[in-house]
Amino acid sequence: MQFSTHMILHMGLMMFVPLPLVLGAPVLLALRVLPARADHSRGPREWILLGVHSWYARLLAKPAVAGVIFAGSLVAFYFTGWFQAALFDHPVHVLMQVHFLLSGYLFFWLLVGADPGPERPAPPLRLVVLLVTLTFHAFFGIALMSTDALIAADWWHAMQYTDDAALLADQHSAGGIAWGAGEFPTFLAAVIVAVQWQASDKREARRTDRQADRDGDAELVAYNAQLAALARRDAERGEGR
Repeated sequence: MQFSTHMILHMGLMMFVPLPLVLGAPVLLALRVLPARADHSRGPREWILLGVHSWYARLLAKPAVAGVIFAGSLVAFYFTGWFQAALFDHPVHVLMQVHFLLSGYLFFWLLVGADPGPERPAPPLRLVVLLVTLTFHAFFGIALMSTDALIAADWWHAMQYTDDAALLADQHSAGGIAWGAGEFPTFLAAVIVAVQWQASDKREARRTDRQADRDGDAELVAYNAQLAALARRDAERGEGR
């Protein structure tokens, strides 16, 4: 396997698989299917609820934390010895796959997820998180394209790939793949956030209308009364001068 081939598989695992998985709402599906226990013991459903509402989940759901895990782990993995360790050691390779799948799931859940969990940021902030994180992701690809240091050289040499110039050229190709792989998922996630934002505004408008019908638009009446009181006070002060 070449580095460029590995990067195609990695970007698929990190960028393309998590988005439809998040949209499928697997946690919500599990909660609807699994039975609730009436004896106050903890079964699978109770453990899932405990996990998604834990302090650990609230920490991971913070935009800065999710963004650093998603994009920062790329730098930590490829520009340290972890990548070579994953090539030589199968359990480390499996751990790598699980980590990047979950980091992608966490990131896209923060943006467009329907599963229950900690409160997510408002749609404008989600768009900012998306742009900032994917910009950093692009910088990772550029760094991979521009470096002259061969990553995991011992592994390639052990596999009888001894042409370092060809290996470096393939590594640069892998950087281009990493750079370009985020464009379509980014665009799709941005569209979904915008649609959710519009739907949220419509729900809020309907809620406000229903509340106004119930109380005779008391909020607007109180606001107008406050404005009238301020106007009278200003008028009285003007007359006093």
